[in-house]
Formats: sequence, structure tokens, C-alpha cells
Amino acid sequence: MMKPTGLIIIAGLLALGGGILVRGLSVPTEQVSSQPLPDFKFPDLSDQQHSISEWQGKVRVINFWATWCPPCIKEIPAFVEMQEQFGTKGLQFIGIAVEDKEPVKEFIAKIKINYPILIGDFDGVSLAHQLGNTADAVPFTLIVNQKGEIIYQHQGGISKEDILEVIQPLLN
Repeated sequence: MMKPTGLIIIAGLLALGGGILVRGLSVPTEQVSSQPLPDFKFPDLSDQQHSISEWQGKVRVINFWATWCPPCIKEIPAFVEMQEQFGTKGLQFIGIAVEDKEPVKEFIAKIKINYPILIGDFDGVSLAHQLGNTADAVPFTLIVNQKGEIIYQHQGGISKEDILEVIQPLLN
């Protein structure tokens, strides 16, 4: 027979594990207030620096992601499809990988992505946190209007339908 303190410890650990699991499952959040997008720069896979203001005037979908993140990988085909469909109408997806360049380079060699991928590494994690990613989880997606205001943010995997609902009224 187990001692009462052992049962209490096991119950406590189960409660803690359950709480962490629930927090992990309930990460997706959205916000629809507008705040200005700060200017920032990250290198692409060729080490060329790109400022986010390079795409000023377009509706920007900025996605913080990683190659080791299954929900991130799952989103990419829909992003490629929407970039293809709406790129000429003023939409620009921008991926910011929050890891080293090498795994991203290997991933991009296998998967065709038709939008810019920047390497944010640890600075990308910090920037995402500043921009509202309070869970410090990936994926984290922002939608920025033509005026450079963040109008939508989403922690966790996002559906094509959710993005379309926000971007379609903004596009030409």
C-alpha cells in the first residue's frame, strides 16, 4: 500500500502535467487590435539582409516557424497556395525561421516555397515575443495591413480559412 504523501506527490505531478498539456493545447489565440509593426531585419538563406519594410504597402502575413515543428510544416502548403493566388493582388507571405540556417536550407531544398524565408534564430524568438507571442511557441502568425499595422496575430497553427477571412477584405 502506498503512503498518503506518495499519493499526494503523484496527484500533484499529474495535475502539473495536465496543466502543461492543456496550456499547450490551448495556445492558439488571436488578437485583432492594430499596432504599428516595428522595422526589423533578418538575413535570407544567402546571408543577404532584408528589412520587413521592403514589403511595405502590401498585406503581409509574417509567420514565425521552425523545421522541427509539425504544425509549422503543415501550414506551409496553404501559405504557398495563397501566395500564388493573391501575390499579384498585394499579398506577401514572409517566413521567419526561429532556428539556425542549415536545417532551414536542407528543408527548403526538399520543399518548394514561393515566398521569402528569413533566418531569425534567437533574435526571431525574441522579436515574436515582443510582437505578442506570449507563449513563445511556434508557429506564430501576424497579419499586417498596407499601412504597416499589425491587425491580427495567432499563436499556434492557423487555417487557410482564418487567414482568408482577414486578408480578403484588404486585398485589391
